[in-house]
Amino acid sequence: MKVYKKVSVQHINATLDECWDFFSRPENLQKITPRTMGFEITDFDNQSMYAGQIIQYKISPLLGLKLNWVTEITKVKENTYFIDEQRFGPYSFWHHKHFFEETPNGVKMTDVVHYALPLGVLGRIMNALVVENKLKEIFDYRFAKVDQLFN
Repeated sequence: MKVYKKVSVQHINATLDECWDFFSRPENLQKITPRTMGFEITDFDNQSMYAGQIIQYKISPLLGLKLNWVTEITKVKENTYFIDEQRFGPYSFWHHKHFFEETPNGVKMTDVVHYALPLGVLGRIMNALVVENKLKEIFDYRFAKVDQLFN
């Protein structure tokens, strides 16, 4: 299984508390996800993030095909980081770390995603042709949306 890594860094003109308040509420994920993804939260407990929280989504990443995706928030250190991991969904492995660091000009937010695709060689081909570009598109959109919301 080939594991890929995607890193994104963004500087946000806000306080650490403001950033944490926004990013620790799962319902805000929809605000920073491209509409073309058909992203919809189908179940979560309407609470701010905590370790053990399960969040269920529907997404349509390709050709309008609806997929179910279930993630678990596995670790949380308030105002510092949280980790979400896929439990069921399109990836054979998904581990997403979100770091928040106070800076003199606001907050440095760093996302680190490790992921793997099913189907061996076919998965590697799909990553090269589609998935890698789709993740770049999603993170570019998120970057612009966060910039618009905070900066």
